[in-house]
Amino acid sequence: MFHSKFVLAFFLIVAGILHFVKPHFFMKIMPDYIPYHMQMVYISGAVEILCGILLLFPETQKLGAYLCIALLIAVFPANIEMAKKFYQIHHKYFWLTVLRLPLQVVLIWWAYQFRK
Repeated sequence: MFHSKFVLAFFLIVAGILHFVKPHFFMKIMPDYIPYHMQMVYISGAVEILCGILLLFPETQKLGAYLCIALLIAVFPANIEMAKKFYQIHHKYFWLTVLRLPLQVVLIWWAYQFRK
């Protein structure tokens, strides 16, 4: 379990960096009812990076776990939106977007393991 927190932290940090490198990808999956798309992409990217960093240190691991759980719940509508849009355009990778939904639940469970 010790090493898995570094794996999760790595994935969170990389995903967060991608929000700044490729923000338009994340803007395309943003639900229409959420305002300030670009700002929300940057905020969610910064929070992902912060979650990953917080998980690395025993003193901040609990806070990082709870913040990670909150973030994954908050971005779940974007993953639903992406699956919906890929379905509507008959995108060949629609099935991958559907797999992201249960994967996100697994990530929430994974982050929950580090709250101690």
